[in-house]
Amino acid sequence: MIELGRRLRTAQRWTADVVIVGTGAGGGMAASQLARRGARVIALEEGPSLSARDMSQREDEMMPLLYQDRGGRCTADLAIRVIGGRTVGGSTVHNINLCKRLAPEILDHWAREHQVSGLSEAELRPVFESVERDLSVSTIDPQRRNANNRVLQRGVEALGWKGGPLMHNRVGCQGSGFCEIGCPYDAKQNAAKVLIPDAVDRGARVVSDVRVTRVLHDGRRARGVVGVALGEGGRPLADVRVDAGAVVLAGSAIGSAALALASHLPDPHARLGRGLRMHPGVAVAGLFDERIEGWRGIPQSYECTELLDLSPGSDRRIWITTAFAHPIGAAIMLPGFGEKHRAWMLRYPQIAVLTAMLHDQTEGSVTLARDGRPRIEYVLSPSDSEQLARGVRACARLLFAAGAREVLVTSLPPITLTRADQIDAIPSSVARPHGMPMAAVHPMGTLRLGDDPRRAVVRSSGEHHQVQGLFVLDGSLFPTSIGGPPQIGIYTLSRHLSRHVAARAGAV
Repeated sequence: MIELGRRLRTAQRWTADVVIVGTGAGGGMAASQLARRGARVIALEEGPSLSARDMSQREDEMMPLLYQDRGGRCTADLAIRVIGGRTVGGSTVHNINLCKRLAPEILDHWAREHQVSGLSEAELRPVFESVERDLSVSTIDPQRRNANNRVLQRGVEALGWKGGPLMHNRVGCQGSGFCEIGCPYDAKQNAAKVLIPDAVDRGARVVSDVRVTRVLHDGRRARGVVGVALGEGGRPLADVRVDAGAVVLAGSAIGSAALALASHLPDPHARLGRGLRMHPGVAVAGLFDERIEGWRGIPQSYECTELLDLSPGSDRRIWITTAFAHPIGAAIMLPGFGEKHRAWMLRYPQIAVLTAMLHDQTEGSVTLARDGRPRIEYVLSPSDSEQLARGVRACARLLFAAGAREVLVTSLPPITLTRADQIDAIPSSVARPHGMPMAAVHPMGTLRLGDDPRRAVVRSSGEHHQVQGLFVLDGSLFPTSIGGPPQIGIYTLSRHLSRHVAARAGAV
C-alpha cells in the first residue's frame, strides 16, 4: 500500500538501505529491482498517488494533478513549454506509452565520445528484452491505427518516405485517446501499475506527497535525504528525514539537477545541471474533407523517419509523428479571434496534426531561481532552428500528400497554405524562439554519466564521481539527445545499474 504523505502531521525520521527520490520510470524500476534484491527501500514522490478512478478525462482537472507547475512549466524565456510529471509513476502516468530502445548509434557515440563503459548495445540487449517483456511492450495492431495516424501513413507512402509502426506498453486499451491526461481504464503497463506495486509487495515503502529538499552528505558520502510532507496546495505539513546507505536521484532531468544544486554537491568541473537536451517539438495541422476526430483512438502509432539520422554530426535530426490536442489545448493553438477562431474550432473534427520533434544539439542548463525553484535556460541554436523549420515543411508536405486541402502552420503570425507548391516559401525563421509554440516532453542530460569526471557528473555505474553512495537513475544520465521517446531507455538503464546501488547499500 502506498503511504500518503499528506496525512503526516508530525516530523518523521526513517531508516533504509536505499532512499529513492522520484517514482517514474527510473525510480519505479529502481524500487522494484532493489526490493527484489532484499534491500530496505523507501521511495519518496513529490506528487499525489492517483488511481484509474481519479482520471476524469478533463484537461482542467487532470493537468494540475499530473504535471509539474500545473502544466505551466516553461524555459526562462517562456519560449518552450516543458512537460514533466509529478505523481506516483511520474511521467509514465501521462505519457503516450511510446517504446523505443536506445539506438546503437547513440550508445556507440556515448562510448566513443563520452567515455561511457558497460552500456553497449550487446550488453543492454538482454536488459531491453526483459524490460519489454515485463512491461508488455508490443507493436500496435494496424487495425487499431486511428485516422490521424492513417493520415501520416498515407503521406509517408505517397511520398515514398521512410516510416513505420510504433511500439507501446498497453494492455486492455479502450482507445479513449486521453492518454496524456491519465488512463481511466488502467491500461498503461507503466511504473505506477507494474513496478511500484511489485516494489511494495516486496517490502518497499512508497510515500507520496513528500518534496525532498536536500541530499545529506559530507562531500564524500551520501547519508540520506531531508524533505517535507505536503498538504493541500503544497502546504508544508511535517519534516521528513530518511537516513540511508545509498541515495538514488530519479526526479527527472529537471528535478534531479535542481535537487543536486540545492544540496551543494561537489562540482569541481562545473557540470551540475549542464548539458540539458529536450527534444523540442512543433505542430502543423491539416484540414481534411473527411472526419479525422483525432481525439479518438490510440494517439501515436506511426512514425516518419525520413529526416532522422542518428549518426553523430548528421544534418537530418527530425522525428515526425502524430499529435493532437483536446478541446482546451486546441482552442489555445488555433489562430484568430472571435468569428475566425470559432470557424477553426467548428472544423476541429476534420483536423489532423503532425509534430516535428528535434534531435537537438542545443545545450541548455538547469539552475536555481532565487526562490529555490528550477530555472530552465535553453535557447535554440540557429542550426537547431533550421532543423525544426525543415520539420515544419516536411509535416506540411506529408499532410498535402495525404489529401489535406489546407495546412496551418501554427506560427506567429500563422501561415495558411492551400497548395503544396507554397511549402518551400515557409521561412527558416518560422521555428525561431517565440516564432512558434514549442513543447518539450523529454528533458535529459543534466547529470551526465561517463568515466571522465571532467565531463560527467556520475560514473558509468550511475554513482556520483565525488560522493560515494549517491546514484542517478533517470534521464539526467543521458550524455546527449537520443532522438526519440526516452522511457524504455530510462527503465533499462535503471534496471541495469540498480545492481551497483544494491552493492553499495550492502544488499544481495
